[in-house]
Amino acid sequence: MSAIAGPATTQAETSALRGERTTTAHKVGRRKRRSQSTRTIVSAIVISLWCLLPFYWMIVTSFRDVGYTFDTTPWFTHFTFDNYVTALSTNLGNHLGLALLNSLIIGGVTTVVCLLFGIFAAYALARLDFRMKGIVMGVILGASMFPGVALLTPLFQLFTSWGWIGTYQALILPDISFALPLTVYTLVSFFREMPWDLEEAARIDGCTQAQAFRKIILPLAAPAVFTTAILAFIASWNEYLIASQLTTDATQTVTVAIAGFTGSQPHQEPYTAVMAAGVVVTVPLVILVLIFQRRIVAGLTAGGVKG
Repeated sequence: MSAIAGPATTQAETSALRGERTTTAHKVGRRKRRSQSTRTIVSAIVISLWCLLPFYWMIVTSFRDVGYTFDTTPWFTHFTFDNYVTALSTNLGNHLGLALLNSLIIGGVTTVVCLLFGIFAAYALARLDFRMKGIVMGVILGASMFPGVALLTPLFQLFTSWGWIGTYQALILPDISFALPLTVYTLVSFFREMPWDLEEAARIDGCTQAQAFRKIILPLAAPAVFTTAILAFIASWNEYLIASQLTTDATQTVTVAIAGFTGSQPHQEPYTAVMAAGVVVTVPLVILVLIFQRRIVAGLTAGGVKG
């Protein structure tokens, strides 16, 4: 009996030891997952505060009486709407409403043109095989690396000779040159990850290449297209350097208009009115992102996993 009980006891002890090890491993795994979740939550909170606190302070200052501009109270005090009235009024030479319209026109045209050319260029670079494709992609990306200050003087001289200073096209063309490489680069990475089988199946069913692109590829690329459109519009909306030199009072953008703000009191920088104008300018972007947030997230994550 002892000869039989000995191995059975050893096997039972071994099983118990394995069970303890498994339980310990599960506990360690749970602790690691909890630690990772905690770090993720803390990081998300820190990043959110880092991004949102300046915007919060801008809102607080925009509703604060001009006499308490430099009050450091971190919540709403001395509440007033006068700053928004000053920002939107034209009596002091501020034309924020017209500037908003100008920025909307310039940003809208820039976005449409960038998408029109960027979608076809990205599709060709991702799907078609032709000579010097890598060089073409390098030239497109290289064009986006020129600093705006290096292009300002040549553009000013060129548009002066053409009589374009103070016109929409003088701002739209430079904005396109800045936003189009970003559009192409973003869409190329997306088109490369799309499966060829979908397009080949459409071709087998009788579609031409153009029909397959329009009916199959383009609808699937909608999230990436929306994301790229938002990025191109924001880039055009926020551009200041070139707009500050190539615009007039009739065509100035919101960035230029805010930089030239005058307050209700002489010899005093209108910080509160500038903050109010900043809120007014930021609200359309926030609304745009909130409306298309699902498509933006889908576009940012598209292509992350190969099918």
